[in-house]
Amino acid sequence: MNYRHLGNSGLEVSEIGLGANSFGMSGRRDRPESEAIIHSAIDNGINFIDTSNVYASGLSEEYIGHALKGRRDEMLIGTKFGSMRRQGPNNFGGSRNFVMRSVEESLQRLQTDYIDVYMIHRPDTRMPIEETLRALDDLVRDGKIRYTAGCNFEAWRIVNAQWKNRDNGLIPLAASQFAYSMMTRSAESEMIPACRELGISIIPYLPLAAGMLSGKVNATGTAPDGTRLAIESNMGERWITPNNLNLVRMLNEWANGRGHTVLELAFAWLLAEPIVATVIAGASSPAQIESNAKAADWRLTQEEHVEVTAILDANPAENGGDYYSAAGYFNQPTLERPRPKP
Repeated sequence: MNYRHLGNSGLEVSEIGLGANSFGMSGRRDRPESEAIIHSAIDNGINFIDTSNVYASGLSEEYIGHALKGRRDEMLIGTKFGSMRRQGPNNFGGSRNFVMRSVEESLQRLQTDYIDVYMIHRPDTRMPIEETLRALDDLVRDGKIRYTAGCNFEAWRIVNAQWKNRDNGLIPLAASQFAYSMMTRSAESEMIPACRELGISIIPYLPLAAGMLSGKVNATGTAPDGTRLAIESNMGERWITPNNLNLVRMLNEWANGRGHTVLELAFAWLLAEPIVATVIAGASSPAQIESNAKAADWRLTQEEHVEVTAILDANPAENGGDYYSAAGYFNQPTLERPRPKP
């Protein structure tokens, strides 16, 4: 496994990271399965795990905490706040009040006294970003978090946040996390150039386009049981189209012709971008962890990268969508707390 610096920081993260959004979800990964996957990740050189306080209503963080007992120093934890919506005022978003509460809750679930990378899951559009950034800076100085990052930001918002940090002498964002893959490339027009200019690393999520690039979807578009394409109907409807299946076929043939799989190509193409720090990928088993880790060994030549990109340009994926996921509920009224019955 190779390692890259996260932004301009000294933190080194594995080129392949572990996504933990399925840990604790009904019908996905239970606690023993999650722990086996985490231990396999460590054993295969993966040192970064990505989670959130909203994943499985906090169970993902709890499972990680249990799995890392005695092995905390072997894994960097990246978790998020700001996307969990609760009833009552001051119960979601990026306010100082909620940031401070959220970090304490995550620390307790993770059974640790610090978080390596604390991420804004979505920018709170109801308020100036300075309040959130100042709270994060205080948490770094208090030793409760080490580094900060933004997730699901539009390009202009990540630029604005980083300039606010610089103008106010606050800890800079080390990374920006967003959807990026051979089938979701909308970030290339603005977000990726902005990150290059600002010295911010990219942490791509959905690198396999919800499983389309996993090599498991057959020619008829049937997704294997247990995958997001099979479980989440909107994912299947979005991705499984004749055009996308044809693109996957072409990419698979190109990779097979060079002794590799389309899954390995998906990782290698992303890692050809120097500012990609770690590619977040989920796993359903320790065997899949080994497969993901092995994929990082393939290095595309410049000519190969140009050739693959030409295929993508000539056959753009359908429904790739935006690189960010805005939280529409920031524009909705605050939910009232449930009232006790008289």
